[in-house]
Amino acid sequence: MRKFVTELKGKTVMTSEGLILGTISNFMVDTDTGQINHVLVNPADDIATDSQQKDAQGRLVIPFKTMRSVKDVVVLEMK
Repeated sequence: MRKFVTELKGKTVMTSEGLILGTISNFMVDTDTGQINHVLVNPADDIATDSQQKDAQGRLVIPFKTMRSVKDVVVLEMK
């Protein structure tokens, strides 16, 4: 199923293992290929972010293999 990026912003992000990461802020796109390589996530309050890659605004930069939207949650299979 196809979704617009604007439909996914603000949705809760969870790993395929069930760990809630936070909410979607934006995406990073490879302008040469058009592939979405990373999702930018506003981290949940109770997640440890010390070892995670972050951007200048403190958002988590999450690489992923696949993404699926299930109701109000986006599930990521991590790389």
